[in-house]
Amino acid sequence: MSHDGLWCAACDRALPYLAAAHCPSCALPAPSGEVCGQCLKHPPLFARTTAVFGYAFPLDKLIQAMKYGEQLALAYAFAEKLACRIDKTRLPDCIIPMPLHPAKLRERGFNQSQLLAAKIARELDLELRPRACRRVRNTPPPSTLPWKERKKNMRDALCCDADLTGKRVALVDDVLTTGASLNALADAVQKRGAAEISAWVVARTLSHRRT
Repeated sequence: MSHDGLWCAACDRALPYLAAAHCPSCALPAPSGEVCGQCLKHPPLFARTTAVFGYAFPLDKLIQAMKYGEQLALAYAFAEKLACRIDKTRLPDCIIPMPLHPAKLRERGFNQSQLLAAKIARELDLELRPRACRRVRNTPPPSTLPWKERKKNMRDALCCDADLTGKRVALVDDVLTTGASLNALADAVQKRGAAEISAWVVARTLSHRRT
């Protein structure tokens, strides 16, 4: 199997697919697929997380190539993988990509989360709401901050302009690490009436050093 020439079957087998049992809320490993202790203590505002890969080599290099090397074809390949993982019996009413601040969008030229979400929307015949939410503060990249600063970094950074009363919403992003960004987006859509919120990501960071 190949993905439009992006990688071959052998390379596909080398990718860090998430195969082990994991917490349904945050997608971190859990012995029998139960909700993990951290999510029981501090539940995220999104009820479920679907992730395809662990954020590890060589997948991390592919995501970096997509975001910073303008290898946009990778976004469509990742979106296909993610669409295959989605529980088709629990589809949302709409999907919302993680927004970029206008300054960051001008600098990068594209929003990789919107590319992912657009492809998934087509694959699953779902409503895409790319302008439902906005980033109103140009926050520094989470990867440049200590873990304990990331939640503070996202405070009041996002807002939602759409009426989502009673809607089931899926939020789309490339990588879930601390969950600070997705939780901030979930907070914004919850304030606008979203009844059920899921997170759909290409990759989940599985190991880290909290500094």
